[in-house]
Amino acid sequence: MFSLEQLVSFVAVAEELHYGRAAERLSMTQPPLSRRIQLLERELGVELFDRTHRTVRMTPAGRVFLAEARKILRSVQEATLYARRAKKGEAGVVKLGFTATAAYSYLERVIAVANAEVPGIDLVLLEMVTAAQVEELLAGGIDLGMVRPPVTGADIVTLSLWREPLLAALPSAHPLARRKKNPDVRDFDGEPFIMYSPSEGRYFHDLLVAVFRAARVLPEYTQYPCQVHTVLALVKAELGVALVPAAAAALRFEGVVLRPVDGVANRPVELELMWRRSNDNPALGALLAAVGDQARRARQSTVD
Repeated sequence: MFSLEQLVSFVAVAEELHYGRAAERLSMTQPPLSRRIQLLERELGVELFDRTHRTVRMTPAGRVFLAEARKILRSVQEATLYARRAKKGEAGVVKLGFTATAAYSYLERVIAVANAEVPGIDLVLLEMVTAAQVEELLAGGIDLGMVRPPVTGADIVTLSLWREPLLAALPSAHPLARRKKNPDVRDFDGEPFIMYSPSEGRYFHDLLVAVFRAARVLPEYTQYPCQVHTVLALVKAELGVALVPAAAAALRFEGVVLRPVDGVANRPVELELMWRRSNDNPALGALLAAVGDQARRARQSTVD
């Protein structure tokens, strides 16, 4: 098989059509250059040049091979550049896990930051609940996760990304939706209420239990779905009222009114970024630097 040195030498001679100038261009003497071309022709089994004492001309086979040689050298150069960029974290692949509610709010920000700050990095997006993300992170299935706290582990690092308020989700015909003032958390006492599943929707379930306990409120729980869009669908069906993260407004459910709630902490819903401290993917480090800067700016703009 021919070598890259032979290809470079062949292209130089083909472009100069003069062994002396080609040798000078390659910073070598003419005899070893001629030897390389001869070895290349022997390897290919064809003559690439017609030689006389005064002229060097390419054969038809040489002209065909020149186009292919240039492609090979260009590919080698691109591969070298890509490897160097990957080492610096300027290129590569990052597998990012995210929850469904993160897709309503913060996921697009991460994608926008990646496209703007590290465009050479390809994001592979995988939707899964927080518990599944932790398992995949530890198994190496994902590099990065967008999860609900708390997440713990000796090798796991987290960064607070975003905090948002809870909104009341009300059927449009409900009395709380039609009155002018915002509902208060105490209005949910004894009210038919769509609660989150204590297993699949544990984060929001535990959050609302704490909210109601602090307000000494006990709603009448009617259903226990795990996804926000399902909660809204059940509210639309008038099976009860609910509390949902503000990001749910992006779903624009007809027949459901979203209202701020008095008596609840300003931004109790949290979203975190998690990764393994031992992950040596250079692309991950570059993406974290960009997303971390954006997250810090976002937190500063939403200080309670």
